[in-house]
Amino acid sequence: MSDSKKNLKRPNLTSVTTINEDGSHFTLHPADVKGRFTFARRVFALTILAIYVLLPWIKINGHPAIFLNVAERRFHVFGLTFLAQDLWLAFFLISGLGFTLFFVTSLFGRLWCGWACPYTLFLEHVYRRIERFIDGDATARRKLDRAAWNGQKITKRVIKHGLYLLTSAIIAHIFLSYFVSLPGLYQFMHESPSKNFMPFAIVAFITVAFYVGFSWFREQFCIILCPYGRIQSALTDDDTTVIGYDEKRGEPRGKKSTEGAGDCINCNRCVQVCPTGIDIRDGLQMECIGCAACIDACDDIMDKVKRPRGLVRYDSYNGLKGEKRRILRPRIMVYTLLLAFGATVLTFALTKVHDTDMTLARMRGMPYFVSEDSVRNQFQVQLVTKRNEETTFQLEIVDPPEWLRVSGLDTPIVVTGQGDEKITLVVMVPRDNYTGQIDLKIRSTSQPGGTVIERNLEFLGPD
Repeated sequence: MSDSKKNLKRPNLTSVTTINEDGSHFTLHPADVKGRFTFARRVFALTILAIYVLLPWIKINGHPAIFLNVAERRFHVFGLTFLAQDLWLAFFLISGLGFTLFFVTSLFGRLWCGWACPYTLFLEHVYRRIERFIDGDATARRKLDRAAWNGQKITKRVIKHGLYLLTSAIIAHIFLSYFVSLPGLYQFMHESPSKNFMPFAIVAFITVAFYVGFSWFREQFCIILCPYGRIQSALTDDDTTVIGYDEKRGEPRGKKSTEGAGDCINCNRCVQVCPTGIDIRDGLQMECIGCAACIDACDDIMDKVKRPRGLVRYDSYNGLKGEKRRILRPRIMVYTLLLAFGATVLTFALTKVHDTDMTLARMRGMPYFVSEDSVRNQFQVQLVTKRNEETTFQLEIVDPPEWLRVSGLDTPIVVTGQGDEKITLVVMVPRDNYTGQIDLKIRSTSQPGGTVIERNLEFLGPD
């Protein structure tokens, strides 16, 4: 059976919507739809995509708004600079995003998938727009699939896939600019790939992955690979707002003139516009991404047959059955408490992040040296400034004993903007005064700003 004939056979209700009865890939051609939710989604998507493109161009404190400089282990995020030792804060970011997703899913179902997921944004608002521009509407695309390979079909396929590749390459280059900056990206583009093999390989891989994903794999990623659709049943309940079909109002289905029929005229418009090919009238399904295309399609039909909107709508199962809805329920309260706790801890953690930093490490080799009259420890002190200006550090031992001798703290240390400096610190204790481990503190005061940082210093010696 040819691919064009396969595309005419819809899978049955017990199979995944993108799989034919013989196990082959069923090519979906969702129809275009207009309506309030579609318009809102498009405006939101274009805003997010514009932010993605523009962030590397927007400079805050001399750096792009988001610049993850892995090579120098400096991460600039909206004017804040984080070093490698600050990455422990990423735990709060990742866990916070996870609990936020749980919270939103418990309230609104898969709203993230249909409205904000990057994969959906690129597929629905970039690649499928290219396809509609080149191949036409859903009817024209299906007709083109069934057509023989003539000049027109070959021309359209070459143009469409050429634009897919170009778009994928542009997205990949923008992604790389978040890690190397736009000037760095521009420099790489003017040099031989062999000179910058790793960045070139990353861009090539992302380009191919995006091209294959958005030109062929498409909605199968949401259905087969993404685990979110499979865990939504554990995150939702009968009070979660999802997209549903009002069965009480719509059944039994029939034409407008059919006596005793419900409001659903069985036009299948909701199925035709669905980007994953499901029939929302069969209930909430794993493939549903909550995009609301079926709501706009059904509302449009209801307007034409002069019946109230909302046959398909955002509502909970309890709401669709006419029962009372609950917003505050145990899982919502638990997620809220976890989010509040995480936000509190993160706020406290951010107060520990300074625009300068000092790290202290014992020199390699013997932990201490013993001479006839003293015990000596050697440390390496690294001073880092996140500022764009020259910073002066003054180091001192906090409340040192009179007999303590320190070398390396005599003069202030000047560090260039966004730079670092390493110095060797030698601490000596007379043997007569050493009776065991001595706990000291070293203090760094930076100017301008007057930031004070203290680190513990353990002086070791023989038992």
